[in-house]
Amino acid sequence: MSRTIIRYAEGGTPRWGVQFGSHIAPLDVDAASTGELLSGHWDLLWSVEPAQAVVPFERVALLSPVTQHQQFICQGVNYRSHIGESGLRVEDFPFNTIFTKAPSCITAADAPVARPAHVQLLDYEIELGLVLRRPVPAGTQVGGDDLPQWLAGVTIVNDLSARDVQLPQGQFYKGKSYRGFGPVGPALVLLTAQEWARWPELHMRLAVNGQTRQDAYCADMIHGPAATLTELAALQDLHPGDLIATGTPAGCAARAPGKLAMFILKHLMSDAAKWRMFIRKGRSNPAYLRPGDRISASIRTDDGAIDLGEQSTSITAP
Repeated sequence: MSRTIIRYAEGGTPRWGVQFGSHIAPLDVDAASTGELLSGHWDLLWSVEPAQAVVPFERVALLSPVTQHQQFICQGVNYRSHIGESGLRVEDFPFNTIFTKAPSCITAADAPVARPAHVQLLDYEIELGLVLRRPVPAGTQVGGDDLPQWLAGVTIVNDLSARDVQLPQGQFYKGKSYRGFGPVGPALVLLTAQEWARWPELHMRLAVNGQTRQDAYCADMIHGPAATLTELAALQDLHPGDLIATGTPAGCAARAPGKLAMFILKHLMSDAAKWRMFIRKGRSNPAYLRPGDRISASIRTDDGAIDLGEQSTSITAP
């Protein structure tokens, strides 16, 4: 059965704990980062008993279960439905699109996020986050049954994105890395080997002001966790506690224009004029996030056996 790991502040001091229902069992550990917790206290995380849960959840301030000491690696265009709504074709993306977000953008699942003054097209992206359990040596080949060996657990990620920076400037890192643009949590849910086999059943839902925007299963993912870990191991070092956000399904505010508009944009307009029109039209799109909006995001299996909790993020003025 899964374990729900919480990072929280009580009296201003960051602490780790295991959540059981509405209470937390505090952990007497000195771990400054998620990596230190997972690499140094793995057995302890699984040995805590429900009777040790004595801290009421409502009494603490929630923190992200992934600390800012970790790498924040992301996959793009990794859901068939999202590729379709972007006006693209799945067959044109046989490769795994990888980019990064600044770890300094990581924030708690219930922390308000200020929309920067120059950003008008702020978008949301619910994503399944994978958290590394141990280092992955260069050249490691990861099979579907090997996930428990390399991954500790899963969490909810909202890959907030300034589309009017990301797309016209061609800068994923810049458009997605403003402070607060990475709500993570509320928990890091450690999975058993049997539960890891159920990752395609995880059901992602995101709503804005109570209106459902994204609703999909992780089975729609093109490049799954095993293939992505294998590719990353050939590319770079991976460390315990590092976070991989695995892409988002359809339902984002940014949408592709119709076929006629696409033809005009491609053949009759300069790049500068094209992006000016994109931003102008986007400003009238009510789906983009504005100060006062509230986002709720959840990921769980339909039977509730694996439940990552729920994010509740409010958008504020700068």
